Amino acid sequence: HVQLVESGGGSVQAGGSLRLSCAFDAYTPANVRMAWFRQAPGKEREGVAAIYTGSGARYYGDSAKGRFVISQDDATTTIHLHMTSLKLEDAAMYYCAAASSEPGREVIRKWGWAFAYWGQGTQVTVS
Repeated sequence: HVQLVESGGGSVQAGGSLRLSCAFDAYTPANVRMAWFRQAPGKEREGVAAIYTGSGARYYGDSAKGRFVISQDDATTTIHLHMTSLKLEDAAMYYCAAASSEPGREVIRKWGWAFAYWGQGTQVTVS
């Protein structure tokens, strides 16, 4: 069982920065595939960035390249999304996700992984 808790959302002016964090519980297996997705009203959920905690390999969606960085905190079971040069179109609910091969769960597939566990989301507003 995986539990994910996001934090760090808020309101920021265009051009500003935010850092989102996602804490995952101790029952989450080591070497997990974690990601950030976002969803704006009326739009599909979009993959923003992903990381494989075992190797540190990182992947980015087109909207994030050059502006966002996904990282992991080796001391804790936490991943971060550092967002800079924020644009109006970055405004959305941001979700932390964990990939899983557990059968019977609804998944979103991105970067060759199936993301089956989701946090509650944290809102990012850009004005």
